Amino acid sequence: MKGLQLSEIYYKEVGKPWLDQCFPEYRDRICAGLVGQGSECFGFDDEYSRDHDFGPSFCLWLSEEDFRAVGREMAEGYAALPGEFMGFSKRVVSPHGDGRVGVLETKSFYRCMIGEPKAPDTLMDWLFLPEAYLAMATNGKVFEDSYGEFSSVRKELLGFYPEDVRIKKIAARAATMAQSGQYNYGRCIHRGEQVAAALALDEFVRAGISMVYLLNRVYTPFYKWMHRGMERLSILSELKEEFRQLISVDGERQERIERICDSVRSELQRQGLTDETDVFLENHVPCIMAKIQDPIIRCLPAMQG
Repeated sequence: MKGLQLSEIYYKEVGKPWLDQCFPEYRDRICAGLVGQGSECFGFDDEYSRDHDFGPSFCLWLSEEDFRAVGREMAEGYAALPGEFMGFSKRVVSPHGDGRVGVLETKSFYRCMIGEPKAPDTLMDWLFLPEAYLAMATNGKVFEDSYGEFSSVRKELLGFYPEDVRIKKIAARAATMAQSGQYNYGRCIHRGEQVAAALALDEFVRAGISMVYLLNRVYTPFYKWMHRGMERLSILSELKEEFRQLISVDGERQERIERICDSVRSELQRQGLTDETDVFLENHVPCIMAKIQDPIIRCLPAMQG
């Protein structure tokens, strides 16, 4: 059983009856679910990840006012709930895993995830907010939320980056893919600079996978899960295998880099982001940047974002 499924069953069979009995006056003011840090929130947990921060648990999000009023009492009640459930042992908390579940305050949760208690106000704030943090703030599942404070922020974040920001990031990824993979990787190999070549390949893979997520309008998760998560995407998900082969097979790397870039080029054209036909992605950057409406975002350096 996956951790997210375990969490939901545990909440419905243990947590919800406890809240109904002990905090009936707050039942319509609580959001329950499992969102945030941890592989189980992404649905990527397995037998290897169960040695820490795994077990019967869930999150309860309260408003700032309610957290002050009953947060401590509710947290004490939560800590007293049965630790073992459906054959699963009590959650083992790692040194950095405290505060991921239990009774939380909504604004503090989002502040911890994205640095703000709500969605960013400006395009520039959106631009420099890392994708992995947005992925953590919007993963998992909300089991119920009658009050709506938590879900209203979540809904706005799930709407993805404003389009100007998405396009700017796509331009930056195209520039990075061209520079690191199409240009510098081969030059480093010919010079015998093996470390530089490995770093260039790493830059290309990171930028390329991020590009695919941006084209899908999905936040790229933490590096550990970004490749695996490609299987859930509807656009260019076939590149998951191309990236795997690029890393695991020594030969024909430059050819594979070009195939990946050509697939990206085709999708950029399909989405109306470029009219260029060249496979070299650097040549598409000016066209992509020209699609940005906001003059400040449009004038930023190509690789910024």
